[in-house]
Amino acid sequence: MKITSSAFQEGKTIPTKFAHHGVDDGKNISLPLNWTDVPPVTKSFALSIVDPHPVAKDWVHWFIINIPSNVAILAEGASQKNMPKSSKELHNTYGTLGYGGPEPPKGSGVHPYVVTLFALNVEKIDLSEKTTLTEFNKALEGKTITTAKLTGMYER
Repeated sequence: MKITSSAFQEGKTIPTKFAHHGVDDGKNISLPLNWTDVPPVTKSFALSIVDPHPVAKDWVHWFIINIPSNVAILAEGASQKNMPKSSKELHNTYGTLGYGGPEPPKGSGVHPYVVTLFALNVEKIDLSEKTTLTEFNKALEGKTITTAKLTGMYER
């Protein structure tokens, strides 16, 4: 399975319009994502975007669960507006529902934003909107067929 974005390439800089509102010119527009080579036994997908930088301490930027197996794209700006039917966005570490773009502290260096797509063997996962990263990962244990990752970078 492979995940890509039309906004940036693996290991390259995420454009500022996708950054959080606290960044100059940040519009907090959710990233466009698409995936291919999905295992045929996939029943649904989950997605996370996490900043593992030591300063960010696994800051969650986006959690989505229950993405139908026939979906292979999230359009630019889909968060809270144009999400696939039956999918569910959860809170990010900012405390808001849906996507929260990069906003690393000034001077803290380049931060990696790791997008992980999980192909699951179940159609639905039941999680609270205020799920933590630990709870999210635990809920996917034993249900993940495979994962695909894409990392974008951002610095202020």
